[in-house]
Amino acid sequence: MKAFYHIALALSCAAPALASVTVSSPVNGATVTSPFALKANASSCSSQAIASMGYSLDSSSSTTIVKSSSLSASVATSLGSHIVHVKSWGTEGAACSASMTVNVVQAPTPSTTTNITVASPLNGTQVVSPVPVAATGTLCKGQPIAAMGYSLDSSSTTVFKSQAISGSVSAATGSHTLHVKAWGNAGASCAVSLSVSVQAPPPVKSGPSIPTDAIAVKSVQNFDSWGASYDTRTSGSASGATQLVATPAISGSARRFATSYTDYAGERYHVSLKPATEATDFVYDSQIYVANPSSDISNIEMDLNQVAPNGQTIIYGFQCDGWSHTWDYAENSGTPTSPRAHWLHSNQTCYPQKWATGTWHRVQIQYSRDNSGNVTYKAVWLDGVEQDLNITVASSFALGWQPTLLINFQIDGATSTSGSSTVYLDNTTIYSW
Repeated sequence: MKAFYHIALALSCAAPALASVTVSSPVNGATVTSPFALKANASSCSSQAIASMGYSLDSSSSTTIVKSSSLSASVATSLGSHIVHVKSWGTEGAACSASMTVNVVQAPTPSTTTNITVASPLNGTQVVSPVPVAATGTLCKGQPIAAMGYSLDSSSTTVFKSQAISGSVSAATGSHTLHVKAWGNAGASCAVSLSVSVQAPPPVKSGPSIPTDAIAVKSVQNFDSWGASYDTRTSGSASGATQLVATPAISGSARRFATSYTDYAGERYHVSLKPATEATDFVYDSQIYVANPSSDISNIEMDLNQVAPNGQTIIYGFQCDGWSHTWDYAENSGTPTSPRAHWLHSNQTCYPQKWATGTWHRVQIQYSRDNSGNVTYKAVWLDGVEQDLNITVASSFALGWQPTLLINFQIDGATSTSGSSTVYLDNTTIYSW
């Protein structure tokens, strides 16, 4: 409810209390900014009907007059204390006035905050076309963002009426400028420009040979039973959390793995699938997005654990090793009941710290087992490029597990002090036959 205040009036006419003036804005003694709104009305002056009203400031002889019984004006003046004289004149010549004080202060500077965050691509990175674009923001020059968009070089703008964008843009090989834009709800416009270098896509290979009758468990990243645990075989300590996110994503739903660690420690994320006890061949197929591969991670581990018909667990252990820059595989150099699990380096290269940022990378791993618990690592494809392995090792463990097919996805830290990493999975599929 709007408050109206009656100002005590110091009348200049000879008969006090014969003038009735109401000032609704500002309040006597108020602190205001310039210009301020002055609103008043008068019902009479010395018992005469009101013919006109006006106002003046301090000792100025200049009076602004309106031929009305009400006054509405925007008053501009300097900073400091001022006396406002509100005046009225009756129809027969009577003159009345009321005085009030105001304190004029500097108007606060309008907020100019702009907080646009571009998750993909990162400025100055090498990418392949189509380039995934993901950004969020809430303020554009202090105004709540009403819409966002993006364009490449001087092309037209793709606009989203939201505070987040997710899409992709095709670009020829070479240097380009990506413009991420935002518009405030009062007309402000903002833009963030990023430089990207579009590289030629890697050669397209056929990928693993998968039978048409193979069982495909798709979109594993969307399963709600993912868990996380610190790998006690690594040094330091680690903790992690995982959740589904819409950006960055290829399918529209990616799983984010946010890990905090000390002293190179690893955090293992895992989820169980329907048992595939009789299966002897597998393909682990997933797309991986590392926010800052050059500084946040050392190893990316992708394991599959299968309980075989004899009750023993076959471990298909596989990782991209940031220390040796090789694809590594696991073996049991002991026996199933007295196991000695350890990693071996292959002769195929993998350098996770040099994976392009702001880019999804597809990893496809193909392996099989025999009835004696030997695992053959056949090949791995990184972004469509095949790297042959053809290595067979013993990898059977008497762990006493119930039938299951278990995925492990582990991220190891990259520093001896403390750090964090953010990695995403999308389009994760496990094929078995």
